[in-house]
Amino acid sequence: MFRVFIASAIVCGAAAVGAATANAEVYYENCDAARAAGADPVYQGDPGYAPHLDRDNDGIGCES
Repeated sequence: MFRVFIASAIVCGAAAVGAATANAEVYYENCDAARAAGADPVYQGDPGYAPHLDRDNDGIGCES
């Protein structure tokens, strides 16, 4: 039983790391690209947010 628990923890940990890596790789060159992906507005802390998308520096990129 202990071995199953360890294996489960390893698998769950690997999945969480994979998800974080996938989110960190989101990049929008500009707001047209974010809109095409259905990701506007992009909030600070969300995948794909970057300062070049946030003209007024309020933490919300690609505001309409």
